[in-house]
Amino acid sequence: MKIPLHPENFELETNTVWSFPNRGKWATHDAKYRGNWSPYIPRNIILRYSEMGDTVLDQFVGGGTTAVEAKLTGRNFIGVDINPNAIEISKRKLDFECDKNSQVDILQGDARKLYIENESVDLICTHPPYADIIHYSKDIDGDLSLLSIKPFLMEIGRVAEESFRVLKKGKFCAILMGDTRKKGMVQPLAFETMRIFELAGFKTKEIIIKEQHNCKATGFWKTNSIKHNFLLLAHEYLFVFKK
Repeated sequence: MKIPLHPENFELETNTVWSFPNRGKWATHDAKYRGNWSPYIPRNIILRYSEMGDTVLDQFVGGGTTAVEAKLTGRNFIGVDINPNAIEISKRKLDFECDKNSQVDILQGDARKLYIENESVDLICTHPPYADIIHYSKDIDGDLSLLSIKPFLMEIGRVAEESFRVLKKGKFCAILMGDTRKKGMVQPLAFETMRIFELAGFKTKEIIIKEQHNCKATGFWKTNSIKHNFLLLAHEYLFVFKK
């Protein structure tokens, strides 16, 4: 059976709660890269906030989900990641033919210091690590997934400043971020990140709640959530900022 290049019966999301029980497996998408986002998210962002021929940036390109969607929708794309393994995976994901013409560049680099010209990007669509919840490498210098919350937020400030620098005025920056829990208490990593981007100069256009579907209260986590009286975090925040 031939895998389709696009999702069937796709429609843009129209409210601020997004839920994708079927995460999407068209083109070269899969869930093998740990923590990658559903392709429905970048597809919605790219189609709503950019035009064909625009340049889309994902400075945490990871498993290449945003790169694939940019190619499928006819956008030029710059993908950056500090991890060479992510670069290799993203390039493999882009190894397919489609009827759209676009230039796609996947580069190893640091989201805190982008080698991209000022105000040259039409849309930022990215999914950074959530501090040290998932480690994407063991010892890569500059890997933000190795940082605890406080130093992570300091470095995400540098990411915000670079994002503001490279984005064109009047254009949009979309970031998915989740919270975490330490010693039973919620750590509002998402809203801390939102505030940091606002301090860098962005205005918050939308706050979207994205439901997670891998947090069912069963087995170990159900037992512990009842025993220690805490709720399982079952959502993330998708912030859409405007420059």
